[in-house]
Amino acid sequence: MYTVEVFVTYKESILDPQGQAIMQGVHQMGYEAVKNIRQGKYFQMEIAKEVGDVDQAVADICDRLLANVNMETYRYTIKEV
Repeated sequence: MYTVEVFVTYKESILDPQGQAIMQGVHQMGYEAVKNIRQGKYFQMEIAKEVGDVDQAVADICDRLLANVNMETYRYTIKEV
């Protein structure tokens, strides 16, 4: 069994309005030292070993379903349990 964590965020070139709104709130709280906040999505999956190439399977799932590859980038970790 594998535990996979996937993090999806907007590409640096894409405006992140939710991240900017959160940053405004943080500044209103008095934390002016915070210079940038990017919001993203987090996914956790459990994948059986029978999948074969788990790295390829996760990349395919991310490319085709979890991330809009035109606007978002992703990274993931795979842990064998």
